[in-house]
Amino acid sequence: MKSVIFGIENLNTSKKIGHLFEKAFTRENLYIAYLDTIKGKRRKVKTFRFEMNVGTNLDTLYNELHDGSYKLSPYTEFTVYEPKERIIRAPHFRDLIVQHAIYRTIYTIFNKTFVDTSFACRKGGGTHKASDYTQKQMRKYSGDMYYVKLDIRKFFYSIDRDILRTLFEKKIKDKRFIDLMVKFSFMNSDKGIPIGNLLSQLYALIYMNEVDQYIKRVLKIKSYVRYVDDFVAIGLTLEEAKDFKSKCEKFVQDKLNLEFSHWTIQKIKKSINFVGYRTWRSVKFVRKHSMYKFKKAVIGAKVPAVCSCIGHAVNTATMKYYKKILDDLPTPIILPKGAIRCLNM
Repeated sequence: MKSVIFGIENLNTSKKIGHLFEKAFTRENLYIAYLDTIKGKRRKVKTFRFEMNVGTNLDTLYNELHDGSYKLSPYTEFTVYEPKERIIRAPHFRDLIVQHAIYRTIYTIFNKTFVDTSFACRKGGGTHKASDYTQKQMRKYSGDMYYVKLDIRKFFYSIDRDILRTLFEKKIKDKRFIDLMVKFSFMNSDKGIPIGNLLSQLYALIYMNEVDQYIKRVLKIKSYVRYVDDFVAIGLTLEEAKDFKSKCEKFVQDKLNLEFSHWTIQKIKKSINFVGYRTWRSVKFVRKHSMYKFKKAVIGAKVPAVCSCIGHAVNTATMKYYKKILDDLPTPIILPKGAIRCLNM
């Protein structure tokens, strides 16, 4: 008998996986998780302090996890303002090791259940892949056909943690392990998960996978792409687009306790504004805000920011504009070879 979750047939009928706590928190896996954690963080004070007694610290962490005394340390909170204002909660170094150990253990388990056109926070994904796929789908249809673009209001702050736990329990039967997973979703609010946790990225994928399955299996949408909480259905008639929007709105409200922030129903020929790009079937540009950031970085001679903007604009018509700005500088900026190659592609 096929199991049904939230009214959707769960075609993956494999048994739930157990004994994950023992797998995740061996001494070997904690050491590998530690190596994952220090990548790019070698010069940070917290990394240095932990490394001074790495053997003892990992052994203490191992013992605390297995005797049940492990507790999360308070997050370090700060605010970022790009691309929009958000409170970031950075975990303590040792807690990040535990997160990496969990992530290494469950990523493959859940990744197998995700649709191929969910591109955020996945190996082989990213904004470039999402944008390229979107343009490829746009080219399949007449410019007079429609697309629907939807996004969730305050997504990470709106995730229902009880529903999230239920989704964990669809694939995992190890209660002790799930209890620890849930600890990393906790916030001092009725809803939401912390922005800044490594695991929050994966938890978001697990949560929104329910939407993906509904759209692909129930609504049978062929050209569909999602990046975090933004998703687009392409190649619909106007009536189909309206029906799609209405059904998705009801689904996310009834089944996931979410609501839409913005939505767009428009003809394909008008372009799609998605994952940082303004995309037509024949051409693609970065958003105006990204162009403004590039000019500001150039004026300030901030080479890392300039390189980041160039990387974002690869394979777009904006690259000619960036190249002209750099060529017109009275004093050239010295860029790495990789950035120069991108400019000349």
